[in-house]
Amino acid sequence: MTIDNLPRSDSGGDLGRRGFLQAFGAGLAATVAPDVLGEQAASKRGSRPNILFIMADDLGAECLGCYGGTSYKTPHLDALARTGIRFAHGHSTPLCSPSRVQVMTGRYPFRTGWPTMINARPADKQFLDPRERTFGHVLKAAGYATALAGKWQLCHFEERPDHVRQCGFDDYCCWMWRYKGKKTHRYWSPAIWQDGKPRQDVRDRYGPDVFCDSLIDFMTRNRSRPFLAYYPMTLTHGPFLPTPDTKRAGREGKKRRGGGANYAAMVAYMDKLVGKLVAALDRLGLRENTLILFTGDNGTPRQITSKVGAARIQGGKGKMTEAGTHVPLIANWKGTAPGGRVCEDLVDFSDMMPTFAELAGADLSKGAAIDGRSFAPQLRGRQGAPREWIYCQLGKARWVRTVRWKLYATGKLYDMKADPTEAAAIAPGTGNEHAEAARKRLGAILATLK
Repeated sequence: MTIDNLPRSDSGGDLGRRGFLQAFGAGLAATVAPDVLGEQAASKRGSRPNILFIMADDLGAECLGCYGGTSYKTPHLDALARTGIRFAHGHSTPLCSPSRVQVMTGRYPFRTGWPTMINARPADKQFLDPRERTFGHVLKAAGYATALAGKWQLCHFEERPDHVRQCGFDDYCCWMWRYKGKKTHRYWSPAIWQDGKPRQDVRDRYGPDVFCDSLIDFMTRNRSRPFLAYYPMTLTHGPFLPTPDTKRAGREGKKRRGGGANYAAMVAYMDKLVGKLVAALDRLGLRENTLILFTGDNGTPRQITSKVGAARIQGGKGKMTEAGTHVPLIANWKGTAPGGRVCEDLVDFSDMMPTFAELAGADLSKGAAIDGRSFAPQLRGRQGAPREWIYCQLGKARWVRTVRWKLYATGKLYDMKADPTEAAAIAPGTGNEHAEAARKRLGAILATLK
């Protein structure tokens, strides 16, 4: 019997949890089952797909229509979920730098030394050690062409001009988050570092368009070989500015304006760019041999409140709560991934690296310890070997959880089915036998993760 098969705790109740569960789309469908036709189709095409991995910036699960969101228009992502797999329990860390390192290395923050933001102190000169093996390194060694476009933010380019290439990506087009000691723009007239130097041809252009076009060019040039196209988007992070599709998006519209309306426009434009990439794959005849995987790096900004039906969800970026770590995770692999499925398996960001390696036929048996577990079988409609628990760390804050139970290093325990907003912790010795069994089991796991 697993921890989550135990009956629900008597603390909490259906009325307290109903709105939040609806908001995050929990319990809408059964676990993914085998799809024989999908497996046969994959066998005919070969087992090494292209991978287009898209990660939005500051986007919780509640923002997408396919997760029940009603505040924003996301038709392209909703279509990918409708014709692919929507993961109900995808979790990141709640801030970008540790998320980006974990997703690329498959290793938890206590192993990589990245439990918090890059340059948390102004005097720091932090960077991702290129000796950390990324999925760029692994897929490149397996014969893939590799590219990255968008937000890197794991070094200062003036100090380490070829850092992205050293980390496994041959083609790159990145936003320079700092240049000559100053913060820069990611949206209008962006500061972009490409091929070891700043670009000079992007004045008055919209950064997200530049990054998207760069990846389309890369996929076009490499359509005859397997490729990894990694798109860590700059959208939908603040400042909340009008997009090219927003009315008055001229000189006046490019100035900083109110958050809510512009955030909605930015979500819509993010979705539009996903549609543009999908259309490019269709045009190149690559859809049936390309896995499209979409997620967000952490929860929505706290100043943004989104609606799911009648429920209002405040963004949880920077918090270790459900709103801070629960992100969308959508997989679409035409003809292989079964359509219209919701997978209830737990996935955290350490799982991306081993999943990509398995799809590419790469060997991870040598080198640093990998914390992740591949969900490649689930992408093909098989049962796989789902996780029983996942782990999250931000700074000194840590938790381990199953679908149902969540234990912090402080000793706070929550029944996430009864109390998904974490309103009332179950104190030691006050829960029923199932809560105490979960505390003991998760505590033993947490003790090993440091």
